[in-house]
Amino acid sequence: MQKRLILQNLPRPHTRDLIEETYWLCDTLGLSSGRDLDNLSTQIILKILQHSSDYSGISSDELGALLEISQGRVNHHLRNLSRSGMVYRDRRLIHLRGRSLRDSIREIRRDANRIFDELESVADEIDGLIGVPERSEEKALVLRKMSGIMIQNK
Repeated sequence: MQKRLILQNLPRPHTRDLIEETYWLCDTLGLSSGRDLDNLSTQIILKILQHSSDYSGISSDELGALLEISQGRVNHHLRNLSRSGMVYRDRRLIHLRGRSLRDSIREIRRDANRIFDELESVADEIDGLIGVPERSEEKALVLRKMSGIMIQNK
């Protein structure tokens, strides 16, 4: 299954608040953007977290009842959350991808790293086919300094 995730660099909330930080996390991952005016994706993530502490999962029927929304709306948002890699279905139950939100983020990061590794490999092949000379990291840093751009790699 193809996974789709949109990362946005948004300012983190100034206050430490469960709801605000969860909304920020979901907004940063692009889970509640677009037509999700009620932030149902974020609410679904919160309900999955709150009602599956024993990791038994939660049904879409239960989510619909808890959020007081139709089964169609629940399933629509679950499909999008599943495509992002944040949740998965096991039979009739929905689970957060990791045992915690942190584990889910870590698994998504590993997916992204694999994708970027593949992209870099293909880009290297294309550069080689075209004849673009390789630049070492040291030379690239010197060129950045000369052009007035200072980037520090840590």
